[in-house]
Amino acid sequence: MERGFEQAISSIERQTHELHFIEQRQRVTVTQLCDFFSISPATARRDLDALAERGKIQRVHGGAIPIRQAPPELPVVNRLAEQLEEKQRIGRAAADLIADGDTVFLGNGTTVLEVARNLLGRKNLTVITNSLMVLNLMGDSPDITLISLGGQLRRSELSMIGHITEQALAELRADKVIIGVHAIDAKHGLTGQYLPEAMTDRAILKIGRKAIVVVDHTKFGRLATAFLAPVNAIDLIVTDTGIDPEIESALTSQGARVMKA
Repeated sequence: MERGFEQAISSIERQTHELHFIEQRQRVTVTQLCDFFSISPATARRDLDALAERGKIQRVHGGAIPIRQAPPELPVVNRLAEQLEEKQRIGRAAADLIADGDTVFLGNGTTVLEVARNLLGRKNLTVITNSLMVLNLMGDSPDITLISLGGQLRRSELSMIGHITEQALAELRADKVIIGVHAIDAKHGLTGQYLPEAMTDRAILKIGRKAIVVVDHTKFGRLATAFLAPVNAIDLIVTDTGIDPEIESALTSQGARVMKA
Protein backbone atom coordinates (compact mmCIF):
# COMPACT_ATOMS: atom_id res chain seq x y z
CA MET A 1 0.00 0.00 0.00
CA GLU A 2 1.48 3.32 -1.06
CA ARG A 3 2.06 6.09 1.44
CA GLY A 4 -0.43 8.88 1.25
CA PHE A 5 -3.48 6.59 1.02
CA GLU A 6 -5.07 8.75 3.73
CA GLN A 7 -5.07 11.78 1.44
CA ALA A 8 -5.30 10.03 -1.94
CA ILE A 9 -8.96 8.99 -1.80
CA SER A 10 -12.14 10.08 -0.04
CA SER A 11 -12.94 8.83 3.43
CA ILE A 12 -15.88 6.80 2.09
CA GLU A 13 -13.69 5.04 -0.46
CA ARG A 14 -11.05 4.36 2.18
CA GLN A 15 -13.66 2.97 4.58
CA THR A 16 -14.93 0.66 1.82
CA HIS A 17 -11.42 -0.76 1.45
CA GLU A 18 -11.09 -1.02 5.24
CA LEU A 19 -14.39 -2.86 5.52
CA HIS A 20 -13.22 -5.41 2.96
CA PHE A 21 -9.97 -5.77 4.92
CA ILE A 22 -11.91 -6.40 8.16
CA GLU A 23 -14.28 -8.89 6.52
CA GLN A 24 -11.35 -10.85 5.10
CA ARG A 25 -9.55 -11.09 8.44
CA GLN A 26 -12.61 -11.20 10.74
CA ARG A 27 -10.79 -9.20 13.41
CA VAL A 28 -8.37 -6.28 13.01
CA THR A 29 -6.62 -3.84 15.31
CA VAL A 30 -6.12 -0.11 14.86
CA THR A 31 -2.40 -0.81 14.44
CA GLN A 32 -3.06 -3.25 11.59
CA LEU A 33 -5.22 -0.68 9.81
CA CYS A 34 -2.55 1.98 10.24
CA ASP A 35 0.17 -0.29 8.88
CA PHE A 36 -1.80 -1.63 5.93
CA PHE A 37 -3.41 1.63 4.81
CA SER A 38 -0.62 4.01 5.90
CA ILE A 39 -3.00 6.11 7.94
CA SER A 40 -2.74 7.68 11.37
CA PRO A 41 -4.28 6.07 14.48
CA ALA A 42 -6.72 8.99 14.77
CA THR A 43 -7.91 8.43 11.19
CA ALA A 44 -8.21 4.69 11.73
CA ARG A 45 -10.34 5.20 14.84
CA ARG A 46 -12.56 7.75 13.07
CA ASP A 47 -13.04 5.34 10.18
CA LEU A 48 -13.92 2.46 12.50
CA ASP A 49 -16.38 4.66 14.39
CA ALA A 50 -17.99 5.68 11.09
CA LEU A 51 -18.27 2.06 9.92
CA ALA A 52 -19.77 1.07 13.28
CA GLU A 53 -22.28 3.92 13.04
CA ARG A 54 -23.34 2.58 9.62
CA GLY A 55 -23.87 -0.88 11.10
CA LYS A 56 -21.02 -2.47 9.12
CA ILE A 57 -18.72 -3.48 11.98
CA GLN A 58 -18.68 -3.87 15.73
CA ARG A 59 -16.03 -2.00 17.67
CA VAL A 60 -14.09 -4.13 20.13
CA HIS A 61 -11.16 -3.28 22.37
CA GLY A 62 -8.35 -1.96 20.19
CA GLY A 63 -10.05 -2.66 16.86
CA ALA A 64 -13.13 -4.14 15.19
CA ILE A 65 -14.89 -7.26 13.97
CA PRO A 66 -17.42 -7.47 11.10
CA ILE A 67 -21.15 -7.58 11.65
CA ARG A 68 -22.42 -10.48 9.60
CA GLN A 69 -25.80 -10.44 7.94
CA ALA A 70 -27.69 -13.34 9.44
CA PRO A 71 -28.26 -16.06 6.82
CA PRO A 72 -31.81 -17.07 5.85
CA GLU A 73 -33.30 -19.23 8.57
CA LEU A 74 -34.32 -22.76 7.68
CA PRO A 75 -37.74 -24.06 8.81
CA VAL A 76 -37.75 -25.02 12.47
CA VAL A 77 -37.95 -28.77 11.80
CA ASN A 78 -34.74 -28.53 9.76
CA ARG A 79 -32.88 -26.81 12.60
CA LEU A 80 -33.47 -29.41 15.29
CA ALA A 81 -30.01 -30.98 14.92
CA GLU A 82 -28.03 -27.73 14.56
CA GLN A 83 -25.75 -27.03 17.56
CA LEU A 84 -27.77 -29.68 19.40
CA GLU A 85 -25.28 -30.25 22.22
CA GLU A 86 -25.06 -26.51 22.91
CA LYS A 87 -28.84 -26.14 22.81
CA GLN A 88 -29.27 -29.01 25.25
CA ARG A 89 -26.90 -27.37 27.73
CA ILE A 90 -28.67 -24.04 27.31
CA GLY A 91 -32.04 -25.74 27.78
CA ARG A 92 -30.96 -27.34 31.05
CA ALA A 93 -29.49 -24.10 32.38
CA ALA A 94 -32.54 -22.02 31.49
CA ALA A 95 -34.95 -24.60 32.93
CA ASP A 96 -33.07 -24.41 36.24
CA LEU A 97 -34.10 -20.75 36.43
CA ILE A 98 -37.78 -21.71 36.57
CA ALA A 99 -39.13 -22.11 40.10
CA ASP A 100 -42.10 -24.19 41.27
CA GLY A 101 -45.24 -22.12 40.99
CA ASP A 102 -43.90 -19.93 38.18
CA THR A 103 -45.91 -18.83 35.20
CA VAL A 104 -43.55 -18.94 32.24
CA PHE A 105 -43.95 -18.02 28.59
CA LEU A 106 -42.10 -20.29 26.16
CA GLY A 107 -41.65 -18.95 22.64
CA ASN A 108 -40.97 -20.77 19.42
CA GLY A 109 -37.67 -22.15 18.15
CA THR A 110 -35.43 -25.14 18.72
CA THR A 111 -33.49 -23.76 21.71
CA VAL A 112 -36.68 -22.90 23.58
CA LEU A 113 -37.89 -26.42 22.80
CA GLU A 114 -34.90 -27.75 24.76
CA VAL A 115 -35.99 -25.61 27.71
CA ALA A 116 -39.44 -27.17 27.47
CA ARG A 117 -37.96 -30.70 27.45
CA ASN A 118 -36.23 -29.95 30.74
CA LEU A 119 -39.47 -28.75 32.32
CA LEU A 120 -41.29 -32.02 31.69
CA GLY A 121 -42.18 -33.69 34.96
CA ARG A 122 -42.24 -30.42 36.88
CA LYS A 123 -45.27 -29.75 39.03
CA ASN A 124 -47.21 -26.61 39.75
CA LEU A 125 -46.12 -24.74 36.62
CA THR A 126 -48.19 -22.66 34.24
CA VAL A 127 -46.79 -22.53 30.70
CA ILE A 128 -48.05 -20.06 28.10
CA THR A 129 -46.89 -20.62 24.54
CA ASN A 130 -47.44 -19.73 20.90
CA SER A 131 -45.37 -22.72 19.74
CA LEU A 132 -47.09 -25.79 18.34
CA MET A 133 -43.95 -27.82 19.07
CA VAL A 134 -44.05 -26.86 22.76
CA LEU A 135 -47.77 -27.66 22.89
CA ASN A 136 -47.17 -31.07 21.34
CA LEU A 137 -44.29 -31.80 23.72
CA MET A 138 -46.04 -30.71 26.92
CA GLY A 139 -49.63 -31.64 26.08
CA ASP A 140 -49.49 -34.89 28.08
CA SER A 141 -47.97 -33.32 31.23
CA PRO A 142 -50.83 -33.45 33.76
CA ASP A 143 -49.09 -31.30 36.36
CA ILE A 144 -48.44 -28.38 34.00
CA THR A 145 -51.21 -25.92 33.24
CA LEU A 146 -50.80 -25.22 29.54
CA ILE A 147 -52.18 -22.08 27.89
CA SER A 148 -52.14 -21.95 24.09
CA LEU A 149 -52.32 -18.73 22.09
CA GLY A 150 -54.28 -18.53 18.89
CA GLY A 151 -53.47 -16.42 15.86
CA GLN A 152 -52.04 -16.75 12.39
CA LEU A 153 -49.92 -19.85 11.84
CA ARG A 154 -46.37 -19.19 10.68
CA ARG A 155 -45.80 -22.55 9.07
CA SER A 156 -42.00 -22.40 8.86
CA GLU A 157 -41.78 -21.88 12.64
CA LEU A 158 -44.91 -23.81 13.65
CA SER A 159 -45.90 -20.84 15.78
CA MET A 160 -48.80 -18.42 16.13
CA ILE A 161 -48.22 -14.73 15.42
CA GLY A 162 -50.13 -11.62 14.49
CA HIS A 163 -52.92 -9.43 15.81
CA ILE A 164 -55.00 -12.17 17.46
CA THR A 165 -51.93 -13.51 19.26
CA GLU A 166 -51.00 -10.02 20.44
CA GLN A 167 -54.54 -9.36 21.66
CA ALA A 168 -54.41 -12.53 23.76
CA LEU A 169 -51.00 -11.58 25.15
CA ALA A 170 -52.45 -8.29 26.41
CA GLU A 171 -54.59 -10.30 28.83
CA LEU A 172 -51.71 -12.33 30.26
CA ARG A 173 -48.76 -11.91 32.62
CA ALA A 174 -45.81 -14.21 33.27
CA ASP A 175 -43.04 -14.41 35.85
CA LYS A 176 -40.53 -15.23 33.12
CA VAL A 177 -40.53 -15.00 29.34
CA ILE A 178 -38.13 -17.29 27.47
CA ILE A 179 -37.63 -16.69 23.77
CA GLY A 180 -35.08 -17.46 21.07
CA VAL A 181 -33.82 -14.97 18.52
CA HIS A 182 -32.32 -15.09 15.04
CA ALA A 183 -29.52 -12.53 15.53
CA ILE A 184 -27.93 -10.48 18.34
CA ASP A 185 -25.55 -7.56 18.11
CA ALA A 186 -24.44 -5.39 21.03
CA LYS A 187 -25.23 -2.12 19.26
CA HIS A 188 -28.11 -3.13 16.99
CA GLY A 189 -29.86 -5.39 19.48
CA LEU A 190 -32.07 -8.38 18.81
CA THR A 191 -33.22 -8.78 15.22
CA GLY A 192 -35.17 -11.26 13.12
CA GLN A 193 -36.00 -11.91 9.50
CA TYR A 194 -39.78 -11.54 9.57
CA LEU A 195 -41.31 -8.27 10.76
CA PRO A 196 -44.75 -9.64 11.78
CA GLU A 197 -43.02 -12.18 14.03
CA ALA A 198 -40.82 -9.46 15.55
CA MET A 199 -43.94 -7.44 16.37
CA THR A 200 -45.45 -10.43 18.16
CA ASP A 201 -42.19 -11.05 20.01
CA ARG A 202 -42.26 -7.45 21.25
CA ALA A 203 -45.71 -8.09 22.70
CA ILE A 204 -44.40 -11.30 24.28
CA LEU A 205 -41.57 -9.45 26.03
CA LYS A 206 -44.05 -7.01 27.59
CA ILE A 207 -45.89 -9.68 29.58
CA GLY A 208 -42.92 -10.95 31.59
CA ARG A 209 -41.43 -9.66 34.82
CA LYS A 210 -38.14 -11.16 33.62
CA ALA A 211 -37.10 -11.60 29.97
CA ILE A 212 -34.65 -14.39 29.13
CA VAL A 213 -33.17 -15.01 25.68
CA VAL A 214 -31.80 -18.49 24.95
CA VAL A 215 -29.44 -18.57 21.99
CA ASP A 216 -26.37 -20.48 20.87
CA HIS A 217 -23.09 -18.74 20.04
CA THR A 218 -23.63 -18.75 16.26
CA LYS A 219 -26.31 -16.04 16.53
CA PHE A 220 -24.03 -13.35 17.99
CA GLY A 221 -22.45 -10.55 15.97
CA ARG A 222 -25.17 -10.89 13.36
CA LEU A 223 -27.82 -8.54 12.05
CA ALA A 224 -31.18 -9.29 10.43
CA THR A 225 -33.87 -7.08 8.94
CA ALA A 226 -36.55 -6.73 11.63
CA PHE A 227 -35.64 -4.99 14.90
CA LEU A 228 -37.05 -6.62 18.03
CA ALA A 229 -35.45 -4.97 21.07
CA PRO A 230 -32.18 -3.51 22.37
CA VAL A 231 -30.01 -5.85 24.42
CA ASN A 232 -30.66 -3.84 27.60
CA ALA A 233 -34.36 -4.78 27.34
CA ILE A 234 -33.36 -8.36 28.20
CA ASP A 235 -32.69 -9.43 31.78
CA LEU A 236 -30.55 -12.43 30.90
CA ILE A 237 -28.99 -14.07 27.84
CA VAL A 238 -28.34 -17.79 28.27
CA THR A 239 -25.83 -19.11 25.75
CA ASP A 240 -22.99 -21.62 25.44
CA THR A 241 -19.26 -21.31 26.06
CA GLY A 242 -18.56 -20.76 22.35
CA ILE A 243 -19.48 -17.06 22.56
CA ASP A 244 -16.63 -14.76 21.51
CA PRO A 245 -15.25 -13.03 24.66
CA GLU A 246 -15.13 -9.68 22.84
CA ILE A 247 -18.79 -9.99 21.89
CA GLU A 248 -19.69 -10.99 25.44
CA SER A 249 -17.83 -7.94 26.76
CA ALA A 250 -19.63 -5.67 24.29
CA LEU A 251 -22.99 -7.08 25.36
CA THR A 252 -22.29 -6.62 29.07
CA SER A 253 -21.13 -3.05 28.43
CA GLN A 254 -24.61 -2.41 27.00
CA GLY A 255 -26.23 -3.65 30.21
CA ALA A 256 -26.87 -7.27 29.23
CA ARG A 257 -26.23 -10.12 31.65
CA VAL A 258 -24.77 -13.23 30.00
CA MET A 259 -24.86 -16.72 31.45
CA LYS A 260 -22.85 -19.51 29.76
CA ALA A 261 -23.91 -23.14 29.93
